[in-house]
Amino acid sequence: MIFVSLLTLFTGFVFDTPSEILKGLGRIITSSSILLTDYMMVGSIGSAFVNSGLLMLIAIFIAIRNHTSVSGPLVAAVFTIGGFAFFGKNLYNIWPIMGGVMLYAKYQNEPFGKFILPAFFGTALGPLVSQISFGFSLPPVLGIPLGILAGISAGFILPPLANHFIRFHQGYNLYNIGFTSGIVGLLFMSLLRGVSLENPATLIILKGNTEGLSVYLAVLFLSMIIYGFVNCSDFAKGLSHLFSHPGRLVSDFVASDGFPVTLINMGLLGFLSTAYVLLTGGELNGPIFGGIFTVVGFGAFGKHVKNVLPVMAGVYLANLVFHWEVSSITSLLAALFATTLAPIAGAYGIIPGILAGFLHMAVVMNVGYLHGGMNLYNNGFAGGFVAAILVPVLDSLKINSHTWEEER
Repeated sequence: MIFVSLLTLFTGFVFDTPSEILKGLGRIITSSSILLTDYMMVGSIGSAFVNSGLLMLIAIFIAIRNHTSVSGPLVAAVFTIGGFAFFGKNLYNIWPIMGGVMLYAKYQNEPFGKFILPAFFGTALGPLVSQISFGFSLPPVLGIPLGILAGISAGFILPPLANHFIRFHQGYNLYNIGFTSGIVGLLFMSLLRGVSLENPATLIILKGNTEGLSVYLAVLFLSMIIYGFVNCSDFAKGLSHLFSHPGRLVSDFVASDGFPVTLINMGLLGFLSTAYVLLTGGELNGPIFGGIFTVVGFGAFGKHVKNVLPVMAGVYLANLVFHWEVSSITSLLAALFATTLAPIAGAYGIIPGILAGFLHMAVVMNVGYLHGGMNLYNNGFAGGFVAAILVPVLDSLKINSHTWEEER
């Protein structure tokens, strides 16, 4: 984990000079960060990499300080933070959210380590902090305190809501905090609209740097696979066992299959995700990096090659049916993040998995307005609704599935 963080951090200095990186980090920290704000474009490619590496190191340090053992959920959380550090999370806006979760832990008289996952995943609401602080043209003496207060408030209510909403989709949406953050973002956006504050439509995307970025991804994923092969006595048997899991929450592949096999799965998912983007004519940029990193991270926590392929196929099919551009940034992000519904394919089969991806593509196009781009995990928000609709129907039709007890 530390190796990945340092690789990402030092890669930034391959693209830019220290001076350019510092200036870029300043622009990143003071940006509104609402969807979609590509830090590779706002700051620079190098500063985006440094921002990602630093945020992953911070997360790892916090985990160590709170005696949190390495697990599938923790790996997913760190990679998700690193991925979204390319488009929405930065050295300023993560702290109020985590501070709010820490306050909740103190209020409950529980150790912060018990709530470290909601704290890490909850940084999805970083744009709430940044937009209020810098995006509404408020005086800094007013905007910054209000942004911090909003972040702390959002972080405080995240843990109890996340615990409740997992019942809504029955664990078939891996981005449970994404759905929860969508609800919280909806709440705050409604309040802001009540005082005539609205978020503008934002699409700031880097173009034309695919080759250099591809090299970094290839080195990263190849290192995972090599490490897994070297440290796994029977990788074929191990992968076969891992692929047998449906992936429904909570599926900790590190605990059930071991870290080496899990790393091989993560590397394979990285190559698969990158191949989908490039083969459909897409380009690599900050948001795409966020999507790829998230898929890879959840390769330790519910996703594997077998259960993500049907969902991605469903998204691709939806683009063809609705005549949407397959290589557009919206379609590519939907294909990557729709894999939050991988447990449906794992539990119910290929056809339901394709259907889940198809429906997800349609739903995700219509839910972003509700939270105004304040929730970075927009696909997790959409995935919660799709799972809540689809799973009861599949159950009523008596579609064969793995039960909760079998998954455990």
